[in-house]
Amino acid sequence: MKTKKQRADYINCRLEALYPDVTIPLRHGDEYTLLVAVILSAQCTDKRVNEVTPALFAAADTPEKMVKLGQEKIRKLIETCGLANMKSKAIFETSKQLISKHKSRVPQTLKELEALPGVGHKTASVIMAQAFGIPAFPVDTHIHRLAQRWKLTNGKNVVQTEKDLKMLFPTERWNRLHIQLILYGREHCTARGCDGTKCQICRALFPSRIHPVKTRK
Repeated sequence: MKTKKQRADYINCRLEALYPDVTIPLRHGDEYTLLVAVILSAQCTDKRVNEVTPALFAAADTPEKMVKLGQEKIRKLIETCGLANMKSKAIFETSKQLISKHKSRVPQTLKELEALPGVGHKTASVIMAQAFGIPAFPVDTHIHRLAQRWKLTNGKNVVQTEKDLKMLFPTERWNRLHIQLILYGREHCTARGCDGTKCQICRALFPSRIHPVKTRK
């Protein structure tokens, strides 16, 4: 498959066949609890987040309850996620800002989401896609790695990778595809388990490739 478009079309069809039913792995009840869960997921596995959030959301599942709970109690409830000080502050300050600026509702634009404490572009994109169904293409380390191994981007940075992927795949596929890519990157084309020559998609796209692919972080 010589062109990026040919590779993208194959990947699109293959991932849809592999993962026909996809949902975001983070357990949540609404837009607010999803936002909190995504903040917690930074440098932490989804499994760990899902172990922590039931107790946290039982104590506070709205911005008002979270502010009333207080930063220190939030920290104690999430400490096994790692970066507890930073994340508890982000959750607390974001909850305050949702109350003061957004009538306790999670905003539906990238600009407003990215203005919240502890919410970067990737987190904002996840909320846009998974909470509101607005097309977005959040790029995490798995997607960034796969896009380089499959020569869909030059891997300069995640910003460039996102831009390149958006050009290659249909807009209506972005929200499902980014989850499918993450799942494939975790299960098959892993950082250590595949070097660009071993998983089924790598072999299908580049059958004559013999040298490992070095990926940029």
